[in-house]
Amino acid sequence: MRVLAPGILMEDDLLGVHLAAVDSEDGLLLIDSPLRTEDVREWLSQLASYGRPRFLVLLDHHLDRVLGARNFDVTILAHETTREVMSDWPDSYKGGANPIGAEADRLKRITGVTRAIPTLTFSSTLTIYLGSRQVQFWHRPGPMPDSCWVVLPDAKLVFIGDAVTVAEPPYLGEADLEVWLAALDELRDLAAHSYRLIGSRDGEVGREAVAGMARLLRKIQRHVERVASKSGPSRSLESIVSHLAQGYRLPTDRMERALLRLRVGVTRLIERRLATQAPLNPR
Repeated sequence: MRVLAPGILMEDDLLGVHLAAVDSEDGLLLIDSPLRTEDVREWLSQLASYGRPRFLVLLDHHLDRVLGARNFDVTILAHETTREVMSDWPDSYKGGANPIGAEADRLKRITGVTRAIPTLTFSSTLTIYLGSRQVQFWHRPGPMPDSCWVVLPDAKLVFIGDAVTVAEPPYLGEADLEVWLAALDELRDLAAHSYRLIGSRDGEVGREAVAGMARLLRKIQRHVERVASKSGPSRSLESIVSHLAQGYRLPTDRMERALLRLRVGVTRLIERRLATQAPLNPR
C-alpha cells in the first residue's frame, strides 16, 4: 500500500484492479474491490488503523472490480447502469464459463453475487462530503457504458478506472470508441490543469499514456471499419489481434490472456458495427 496524497491510499498488489481508499473523519471511501475473498480480508486489515469503511464505489461493472464487493458490509455506490446490469446477473459466477481475458476468468464457482449490487446510484454527477473533503463522481462512459471517475479537487486527483491502460491492452467488449476518445480529451485537459490521473490497471499515468491510448483506439477503429465496410483490404481477426498486441511485453500466461481479451473485444466491436452499420468515424 502506498500514499498518493495525505489521507489517500492505493493498493496495487492484490489480484484484480488497483484499489484506493480516501480517509476522513467520517470514515473511509473505498474505490473498487479486491477480486478474491481472502484479498478483501487483507485489504480491510491494512485499512483497520485508518478508520471504518463507509462507502465502496465501483467504477463500472467489470468483473475484476465488482465481484469482491459481495464481501463488504458498506453502502455500495455506482452509476445507475451498473446497478441495472448487475441486477440481471445470476447469484453465482464461474470464471471459466465465458472467458473474456479478465482476472476473474481464473475464479472457481462463487456465490452471493447479488450482494455486490450497488445500493446508491447516480446518473450524471454526484457530490458528497466526507468530513471536510469534497468527493465528486462523474459519469464518463467509453470503456463501458457505466464507466465513472472519482474526482478529489482538494488533492487534484482523478481515479479514472480503465480509461487508460499501459502495460496491457484494454477490454473492448462493451466499449464506445468515439465516446472513449472524447473522455481522453478531457483527461488531457485535466492533466494540463495539474490533476494527477490514477488508472485502475497501471496506477498513475501521464499525458503521454493518454495520448498512447488514443492512438490505440484510433487504430482499432480503423481495423473495425475496414472489416465492416469492406472498403479496402482488411485483415483476419487473428491478424488484427496480433497487430494490436505488438509492443506489449508480457509473460506467456499474461500475453495469452491479453490476446483473448483483444479477440473477444474486437469481435464484439465488429458485430455491433455490422448490426448498426453506423460509421465509427475514426479521427
